[in-house]
Amino acid sequence: MNTLLAQLHATIVRLRGPAGCPWDCRQTPQSMKKYLMEEAAELAEAIKEEDAAHVQEELGDLFFILTMLAVLYEERGDFTLSDCLQGIQGKMVRRHPHVFADAPTPTVEEQRRLWEEIKAGEKGN
Repeated sequence: MNTLLAQLHATIVRLRGPAGCPWDCRQTPQSMKKYLMEEAAELAEAIKEEDAAHVQEELGDLFFILTMLAVLYEERGDFTLSDCLQGIQGKMVRRHPHVFADAPTPTVEEQRRLWEEIKAGEKGN
């Protein structure tokens, strides 16, 4: 895991620890849904405004929310942040065989169709 991402993870674990922050300790996946939606909307607005500094700030806020959610599920023993990162890494490699495997480069339309075929195959497993 990237050092900065690992530091953020450690910060959240500490915030939720015995000497941590009462607000952070009370959070659940259900309570975090509200903040996830708010921060995603704020990011969308910053993108719409084409304000790079604001986008950077909102991306950071989303990283916090996403990492907090991963920690909450980690505490329950469901999965870890590393599991999430490994999952998305593998998914992107599988869904881009024209980049990561010896497959021909498709047109945009062909790529969209292939993406959906690969995705459907993954969901069928």
